[in-house]
Amino acid sequence: MKRYNVFYFIGQAFTNLWRNGLMTFVSIAVLMSLLVVIGGFSLLVVNININMKKFGTMNEIVVFVDREASEEKIEEIENTIKALDNIEKDENGTVTGVVRVTKAEGLQQLKQENPGVYDDITDENNPLPDKFIITYSETAKVPELDYQLRQIEGLIKVNNRLDLATGIENLKNGIMLIFVWFLIILFVVSLFIIVNTIKLSVFARKDEISIMRYVGATRTFISLPFIFEGVIIGVVSSVIAYFVEWFLYAYIERMVVSDYLQMIDVLTFDDVSKYVLFGFLAIGILTGVVGSSISLGKYSNK
Repeated sequence: MKRYNVFYFIGQAFTNLWRNGLMTFVSIAVLMSLLVVIGGFSLLVVNININMKKFGTMNEIVVFVDREASEEKIEEIENTIKALDNIEKDENGTVTGVVRVTKAEGLQQLKQENPGVYDDITDENNPLPDKFIITYSETAKVPELDYQLRQIEGLIKVNNRLDLATGIENLKNGIMLIFVWFLIILFVVSLFIIVNTIKLSVFARKDEISIMRYVGATRTFISLPFIFEGVIIGVVSSVIAYFVEWFLYAYIERMVVSDYLQMIDVLTFDDVSKYVLFGFLAIGILTGVVGSSISLGKYSNK
């Protein structure tokens, strides 16, 4: 039998896809939709994480020290706080989640944020107390940490943003849950459509396949054009999905960075474009190959 190169298989794949034009179009459209949804939810989660880092107070507790406390007492309070559980630590186990802000530093920060407003306040008549900014590790354990802090002698006030942190965390978890379900549903639908597209191609060439088997063609030789069909569907879907995602993201980005929502940080598409493209290609090609393999599995022994 004549030996063909890769271009033969690609040509056969395009011929089969053109022959089953409607199913090919549906396969590409559904897989493209899957990729756009995956990309959209992924970018949403990434942007939520960025803004959670920006608004650091969401995972911080601020405690205020009694203004009459001595330096020794303040140091004792700091050591007590560092010994508590659920305080952020680095990879070496060193506590990094306790930062002291002296009343002088607090006054200086206040003057910088409000120029000219507090110029009459000096270190001598500074009414601000020392405070500690505490970064915690686990939101679920914040109530226990809050209680422990309130038991420390010398602390006059404990402020935490547990409600905001919990709300953002719940929003993120809800988005991830919806994302997973959409992903599962669209992935199954995509596989179903691709499998049926390949089945039509196999059925249309069943006589030709029988002849090739009769003259000694290998299973790999017969299967490769159909595998390439899945790859082509995946690549075309990925490229289209990339440009659709680009357009949609650019539109949403313009809305978010308007005068009404300047407090929200949004990644530009240029920052993530290569990850989106490579991710789409990987998922698209994998889905196409899996769909082709499933379809061929039923016919490989016929």
